[in-house]
Order: sequence, then C-alpha cells, then structure tokens
Amino acid sequence: MTIYRKLILGSAASLLAIGAAQAADLPVKAKAVEYVRICSLYGAGFFYIPGTDTCIKLGGYLRVDTTFNGGAHGAPAWSGDLGQQNRFRDQFVSRSRMALAIDTRTATEYGVVRTFGQGDFQFNNFGSTNPAGSVGSQTSGLSSSLLSTAGGGYVAVEFLFIQFAGFTFGKSASAYASPWHGAPGNINSNLLGGHVTDTGVNNIQYEAQFGNGVSGTVGLEDPTVWNRTAVYNLGIPSAIGANGTGSSAYGGAVAPDVVGRIRIDQAWGLFQLSGRAHLVNASYNTLAAGAVPNNLSEISGHPDSKWGGSVMAALQIKNIPTGKGDDIKIDVSYAKGATKQVISTSGSSPSFAMFGDSSFGYQSVGFGATTDAVYLPGAAGTGGLKLTTAWGIRGAFNHNWDPNWSTSLFGSYSAVSYDGGANDNINGVGTSSAKGAYCAAFAASHGGQAAVGNQVGNYTCNPDFNVSQLGAVTRWTPVKNLTFSAEVQWFHLDQKMSGSSVFTASAPKPNALYEFKDQDTFLLQVRAQRNF
Repeated sequence: MTIYRKLILGSAASLLAIGAAQAADLPVKAKAVEYVRICSLYGAGFFYIPGTDTCIKLGGYLRVDTTFNGGAHGAPAWSGDLGQQNRFRDQFVSRSRMALAIDTRTATEYGVVRTFGQGDFQFNNFGSTNPAGSVGSQTSGLSSSLLSTAGGGYVAVEFLFIQFAGFTFGKSASAYASPWHGAPGNINSNLLGGHVTDTGVNNIQYEAQFGNGVSGTVGLEDPTVWNRTAVYNLGIPSAIGANGTGSSAYGGAVAPDVVGRIRIDQAWGLFQLSGRAHLVNASYNTLAAGAVPNNLSEISGHPDSKWGGSVMAALQIKNIPTGKGDDIKIDVSYAKGATKQVISTSGSSPSFAMFGDSSFGYQSVGFGATTDAVYLPGAAGTGGLKLTTAWGIRGAFNHNWDPNWSTSLFGSYSAVSYDGGANDNINGVGTSSAKGAYCAAFAASHGGQAAVGNQVGNYTCNPDFNVSQLGAVTRWTPVKNLTFSAEVQWFHLDQKMSGSSVFTASAPKPNALYEFKDQDTFLLQVRAQRNF
C-alpha cells in the first residue's frame, strides 16, 4: 500500500508540473484592439481610420427616377425626338443611380485638411432609337451599347477636391454658385434661369471668413465644360441648320474664368452677390460646314476675343410664418457673352426646337438658339464677335406639412437676345448686327417664307426667345432617409419668329409649310431615394 500510495502521489506531482509548464507556454491575453473609433469632431458618421489620426465618412444615396414626356432627370421635351413628338421618342425614361461619397478630414496646425470624392454608378436609357439621332451624352469612343443594354451602365465622376488652409483644389462647386445651384425646391436638374455647377467644375478657389457670418470667395475655373455654350460663325456653309442652330466655332481655352462672391449667412437666411469674367474666343474666319477647320483656316484670321461675364444675386429667407422649416429661395442673373450662367442645366445648355399643331400649315415650330456670341467675317460682316445677352430669375417656396410630408412650388423665367435688328445692314446687306447676320443665315436654310395664303408678307425673323417654367413637387418620407417624390412641370417657349416658312425639317419631319409659333410641354417625374 505504501508503495502504491507513493506511486500515485508521484504521478500526480508529475502531471501538475507538466500542466504548469504548458500554462507557462500559453500567450498572455492581449488588450482588445479598437478597430472602429468614433470621430466626433466633424459630425455624425465619421470614424478614425485605424492606426491614423484621419477621420473618414462613407455615405451617399440610391435613387430611382422615372420621367414621363421628358428626358432623364426631368428635362422637358424641348429638342430632339421629344421636341418633335415623333415616333422615335421615348415617352418615358428611367434612371437608377447609386452615389458613393468618401469624405476624409485631418486636423493639422494649418487647420483641417479635407479630401472629398463622389462617384455615381448609374444606368439609364441614353437616347433615341432614331438612327439619325445621336446618343445623348455620348462622347467619342463611348459606345451606346455599353450604356443602355442589359448589364450596361457607367460611372460618372462628381466632386473630387482637396481643401487646405482656406483653399479648394479640384472638381468642386464654383465660387460663383449659390448653395442650392439650380434646385431651390425642385428635384429635376433642368430649371433654367441661373448658374449650376452641382457636380463640380475644375477650379482653384480661396475662401476667407470675416466673422458674423460674412465670407468672401475668389476662384479661377476651367471655362470649357460648365461655362460655355456656343459661338456661331455665320459665314460658313449651312451656318444655321433646319432647327435654327449652328455648330460651335469656339477656340481652345485661353484664360480661366475669374469668379468671386460675397455671402452673408444669418439665422434669417442668406444673401449672396456673385460675379464672373469669361473670355469669348472664336477659332477662325474660314471654316467648313460644321465649323470644321480646313487648309485655309489658319491664314484666314479670326475675330478678336472679347471678355464677357455675368452677375448673380441670391437670397434665402428662413423661419417664415407658414411653418417650421419653410423657406423661400430666389436668384436673379444677368449675362453678356456668358449665356451658360442663365440657360443652364446639370449638363449642357439646351437649344430649343419644339413642334406642335398649326391652324394652316403642316405643323407649327418654335426655335431658340443658345449662344455666347455670333460673328460674320468679311467687309459686310459684323465687325467681330457680337456677344449674346441673357437674364433670368428662378425661385421656390418650400413648405413642410408635417415631419413626413412637404411640398415645393418653383418657377423660372429666362430671356436671350441678340443685338441689332433683322434688317441691319451695310451696303444693303442685312448682316451688320448679330440679329441681321443670324437672320440672313436663317433665310438661306428656310427659304420658303410666307409662301401661301394669308401668311404672305407676315414672315419676320427674330432669334430672340424667352422660356418659362412652373412646377410643383410633393415629397413623402415614411421613415428617416427614405423619400418618395412626384413632380409636375410646365415649360413654355416664347419664340419671336412670326409667319411661316416652307423648309426641310430634321428627319423624320417632311419638307412642308411650318408655322412659327410659341410652344408648350408638360412632364411628370417620380422618384424614390434612400440616403445612407
């Protein structure tokens, strides 16, 4: 028994020794790593990138739009197949988009260093089935088959910028812009009447804070994307086409746009005054059809460049007595040689070609050519660039019925005018003013003016035009960050041509008698959007 007892005790001691040795070999439990740490310095949603002192926020939205009798994102039926109301038009179009934004901020001895970028992953029907028509927004080398086929789509780049010590470098909103751009209350991206750079323009700007809500910003901007419409050389063959428009003879970028603003932000709202200088420069006097250069272009000379520009005043009034969160937003713009600052959308500036019913002709038509300037080379020409004048006003009243329902009423009015008169002339040639030169080119492609019946002698040429818009949108937000919207809009083209003309309109329209007449159109846009 003694022997067995000693054997058992010895075995137990050995096992305890082995266990203690194995326990000594186990790693010591480390403190838990804080992989996500909230960054409260810059608002909700920011967290520290692990291992750094940089805060980052991921966000964006998913949005689905459908427009009836209009283009994507609420463009009225003001040109193309939609403007013609022919059988190639899409009577509705839908667009699905997911916007993904990345915002980073780092505190430094110079202040906060910020970077921001946003990409839009989207799919929509991009254009007409008309083989003679171009795919909307299609650029050289970009196949329409990649955009509007099953499994297609594309990525659009919006803002991409760096901010440091008051400076902003990159693709950001213009220093000229109001906070609401072209959307004082609407959900569409096509409310004319003022400036829009809501997806960013390449620029450098500096903002100074003067205290008490007063700030000033100056900047230099790339003029080619957001700040140009067109320059017409009215001396080229077929300078004005069937739809009253021509090809742009703009030269290359020579000088940046110089912009600035003064803004006052207060509890009652804000007031802002902005200004812009824009250089209008043409290519050559001699160009082939379509404003294409030829071997005589360089030796033909060119008109002198001219500085144009624009001014804008913007006002927001908050805390109005109609309800909590209600406000009024309004801006007024004037431009000379910078029509993009008035006839502006979130894309290119439209020219207008709308068809409707006529009491005596095949159909009626309304034209509106959007330009920064026109010129006619030669001794009997315009004597250089003639800058186009434009002005506009737009605004909205925004009302919250309750936390879940809201309505906005919005509208705009814009006017574009060309200097001189249709019969201004040198030595009997009606070409000495912008209007005279345009009307001479228009007559060359619309030669059958006032051809029949009681319309004889009633034809007059005037390329000036006005456009009006009026609409309403109602939004329902059943849960936070999910909103359903429905918007109706009326668009009116007040064109200044009168009488009629026999001409060959763009296919599929025939050669026929067309009455010049004001035009109207309506659209409905519905949207579902989830912010995150």
